[in-house]
Amino acid sequence: MSREWRRPSHPRAPQIPRARGGRAQRAVYLLLALCAAALCLAGEPLVPAARSLTFHFATLQIGALLKGACYLAEEIFHLQSRHHGSFWRALSSCFPPRWHGAMLLLCASAYVALLGDGQPLGLQLGLASLCQLLILALGLQKPSAVEVSEMSERSKQNVAHGLAWSYYVGYLKIVLPRVKKSMEEFSSANPNLLVCRKTWKLHILIPLSCDVYDDLEKADSNIQYLTDLSETTMARAGTKKRVYKHSLYAIRDEESQLWHCAVEYATPLQSLYAMSQDECAAFSREERLEQAKLFYRTLEEILQSSKECAGTYRLIAYEESGEEETHFLSREILWHLRQQHQEEFAVHEGTPPPTPSTALDSAELNLQISVSDLPQPLRSDGF
Repeated sequence: MSREWRRPSHPRAPQIPRARGGRAQRAVYLLLALCAAALCLAGEPLVPAARSLTFHFATLQIGALLKGACYLAEEIFHLQSRHHGSFWRALSSCFPPRWHGAMLLLCASAYVALLGDGQPLGLQLGLASLCQLLILALGLQKPSAVEVSEMSERSKQNVAHGLAWSYYVGYLKIVLPRVKKSMEEFSSANPNLLVCRKTWKLHILIPLSCDVYDDLEKADSNIQYLTDLSETTMARAGTKKRVYKHSLYAIRDEESQLWHCAVEYATPLQSLYAMSQDECAAFSREERLEQAKLFYRTLEEILQSSKECAGTYRLIAYEESGEEETHFLSREILWHLRQQHQEEFAVHEGTPPPTPSTALDSAELNLQISVSDLPQPLRSDGF
């Protein structure tokens, strides 16, 4: 009998934010309906209420046009470098969409708003302009942190999106389709080590702290370097015979059993960490954490939509606890390895997963030594 397998959630899984929905816009519609209902129930005369409403709307249009004019005063000095020498392009970039229609609406709204009012039209427009310019000067209309975050996520123009796409296009898209073949070659020479095909993947570590160790054995003494998988060599961006390869590690569990897998850090996290340490980047620790979470989410979305990378990777995102845990990293990796073992054998009830080896047998292990005596880099493509 077979049964459907569902991956359980990690008990210490970090909280990765999902993409924002349309709740803010729905809240606008709800508040709009409530305000309209409140005005109707207030029993105010219709004409004065309509006059005030149109005048307030006209004031907002004046503010938008004045803000665009202030931006245009700067952009006319960058016509060649930013707008390809086109004044119209600069004009369209500074003012809201269909700003000429807004001006027409402004004039009509102002006329309707001031109809029957004893104050001069020029005075009303002057006061409205003064009010809007004061708001701009005091910076009262600056977007909030949530607005900035939402705009950057929607436009995909933040640091995390760039790093995730660069990591995928410049590295993962090249190496992941070849991971299975490298694992098969190693398993043929060492049949007793990689017994679970579900673990024939590249396990990518994503610490949300962006604290990346160059040597995994120093990060956790229960992680032991075993050997390197077969190399992939190709010409890349002008470099002849660029080498790509992965390292195989043995992870020791609580019972001293060894679990084997290819594992490495997501190296773009080193860039995020370095940015947070450099004053020129103006990148705070809180922003680094937010970008690390967004990097994980973006990379997951990219890889899930990539058919050629399907089944060749496993992302391991984690957030270190405040307490000092000597073997925290190995436990995180072991949890994912055990889940993959259970996923592979869940369809066979009564068939226990194979037990990992308890020691490194040098007689069974066929080490793949590079022909060159010189040390080879783990990755030489900049990642």
